[in-house]
Amino acid sequence: MMPGLSVVCSAVIVLFGAVCSVFIFCEYLIYYAAILQCGWPGIDHGAPAAEKSADGQPNADVLRAMVLSDTHLLGAVGGHWFDKLRREWQMERAFQTALALLRPEVVFILGDVFDEGKWSSPKNWDDDVCRFQKMFRHSSDTELVVLVGNHDIGFHYEMDWFKLQRFEKAFNTTSTRMVTKKGVNFLLVNSVALHGDGCPICQSVEKQLYTLSRNLNCSLENSQSSIINEFCRDAWTYPPTPPIILQHYPLYRESDAGCTGRDAAPPEERHLLFREKYDVLSQEASHRLLQWFKPRLVLSGHTHSGCQVLHDNQYTEISVPSFNWRNRNNPSFILGSFSPSGYGLSKCFLPEESTVIALYCSTVASLLLLPLVHCLWIRGLLRCLNFCPISKHKSL
Repeated sequence: MMPGLSVVCSAVIVLFGAVCSVFIFCEYLIYYAAILQCGWPGIDHGAPAAEKSADGQPNADVLRAMVLSDTHLLGAVGGHWFDKLRREWQMERAFQTALALLRPEVVFILGDVFDEGKWSSPKNWDDDVCRFQKMFRHSSDTELVVLVGNHDIGFHYEMDWFKLQRFEKAFNTTSTRMVTKKGVNFLLVNSVALHGDGCPICQSVEKQLYTLSRNLNCSLENSQSSIINEFCRDAWTYPPTPPIILQHYPLYRESDAGCTGRDAAPPEERHLLFREKYDVLSQEASHRLLQWFKPRLVLSGHTHSGCQVLHDNQYTEISVPSFNWRNRNNPSFILGSFSPSGYGLSKCFLPEESTVIALYCSTVASLLLLPLVHCLWIRGLLRCLNFCPISKHKSL
């Protein structure tokens, strides 16, 4: 092989290796680099629980839950195919990496699983559900619990029984129910139906919530008294601990003006007033939920941005940001450690889309510049050989 050709082949191999390395890092390893920085929090609200048992293993009484929101899988109507491919790959890799590294016992998704569920045809709906199941596949050691959002069944004026039951069938769930894990009560709320206008679905959800509230309050009352209240004689028994409310819509707040942090709404949007029953629940519905259940924590989605709010100087609400690059540059999710009497939360940030784009752009720029640099180097070398004086010695 000619020396020049050998140099060219070596350069091509080096460049190909560099491109492959950048691709593998941006599409796989970067998720490990980000999520390896995350860890399960200790119990820092309420009564503390030992993080490990006497044998050094994680305390069996502490439930480890991962909470994310607003995945917004695109459907057949909106979005470019590349947008769908890129963002869904990001969510799949992030989710699968989190499961592999963190091993949560349960994962909650706080609604808006799909972007077009409110108008999907039966075939498109089935296709979207299959894509979701592939992306968010999980082992039997992890339970996946999915809540309903406005993009899944439509806003209040768009939802109907067909869309709601289609969602419940796809995820083997009831949109409003109590889920109890290791003595911790999680109240799942269909917040799309809390408009209070007497619509059939609204009436059904409110009736379910009233029954759950009665059962839970009776459980709390019976645990504190040896005498069973006649009103509570036929009530379903739950662990006697205030619930954690999970829902798509946030409780009522005027705006995101008080929200801070890396995942808060942009400064220019924080003072925009929220619309009741559209951006947040109404004041009446919010007040009813808090009074009926007196939760120790509320986790919600919908706004795509993070926020922490204290309602009535007593009830903490955390808004969980979107999990999708399509909705924000720095997606994240919540890691929660829960015990019957306490909880702890931490936030895990995913790679920023701008970082991945910058890595690819810098790689392309380098590939374009390298041939130019190589040519300039060769030209300079040839000039040096042509114009540098060569010493000559006369022979005796």
